[in-house]
Amino acid sequence: MKTQAKRKIKLPPTFEKEYRSAFGEYIQDGGEGALGRAYELGRRAITEKKSLMEIAALHHQVLREMLADGQRATRRQELSATGAEFLAEILSPYEMAHRGVQDAIVALRQLNETLEEEIKRIAYAVHDEAGQLLVAAHLALADFARELLEPQKERVERIEELLNQVEKQLRRYSHELRPTVLDDLGWIPAIRFLAEGVSKRANLSIEIKTTVTGRLPGPIEIALYRTVQEALTNAAKHSKASRVWIRIGRKNGTFRCSIEDDGVGFDVRAAQSDGRRRGLGLIGMQERLNAIGGALSIDSAGGRGTRLLIQLPMEAQNANPHRTR
Repeated sequence: MKTQAKRKIKLPPTFEKEYRSAFGEYIQDGGEGALGRAYELGRRAITEKKSLMEIAALHHQVLREMLADGQRATRRQELSATGAEFLAEILSPYEMAHRGVQDAIVALRQLNETLEEEIKRIAYAVHDEAGQLLVAAHLALADFARELLEPQKERVERIEELLNQVEKQLRRYSHELRPTVLDDLGWIPAIRFLAEGVSKRANLSIEIKTTVTGRLPGPIEIALYRTVQEALTNAAKHSKASRVWIRIGRKNGTFRCSIEDDGVGFDVRAAQSDGRRRGLGLIGMQERLNAIGGALSIDSAGGRGTRLLIQLPMEAQNANPHRTR
């Protein structure tokens, strides 16, 4: 009994071959059908992660081949104009995708601003409203203590000491949540204040070195402060680090801020792919920086610590002149 021959799987034509075919069709006949084919090619190019430079190079090569054809060489101007129309249709999905990304960035920036306003409201509520309640509790205890004997007064004093500690902690948490120094002096003094608090609570040595002076636009300062804040929280909670180094400067027209620790490290690829380390807030940090035109790179591995690098092009720093307030 003869075995049935396996059918050969017909693979779709390569992108380059399809491009030549579609381009030739449009040059020959034109029409909406050929333009529709060009548009679908543009969508395929995005799916296959073709860069604009790759498409431009391919278009130039195909056009040059057509111009080398003796019969078509006399139509040089017409071929160039028709080719430009075809290329524009190929690139239209890229333009739509770019607009979608820009709209998403604007929406993300607005969401961050809304969240920041809510954080500010909560911070002020903790500082002012909770502070007023604690003052009322102190006054009530003082009034109550007047009618007590000395042994009972000592117990009341211990309660007042606890309330003083609560008040101190609430004030610090309020300032770290939304430090007034961030509005008044900028994000670098704010992270110095933040680092001091984290260092004391977590017994963590934090060293900050910067060659940058002056203020940045408000949304950028807030995003940088929140990213460093999240990184220090991770170092204190997850990394088991004993030391953290923060370096701030400019290099080759790019603002750079690195946060490095000597902790246990983690598998970056696994953390970004399966979400097992959502507690690290990596997605939130990346989204905050994307909203201001920045980028975050992470270098870490088990047993050799973690290094986060924030990079922000100089032109992005001048994109919004508004300060934090």
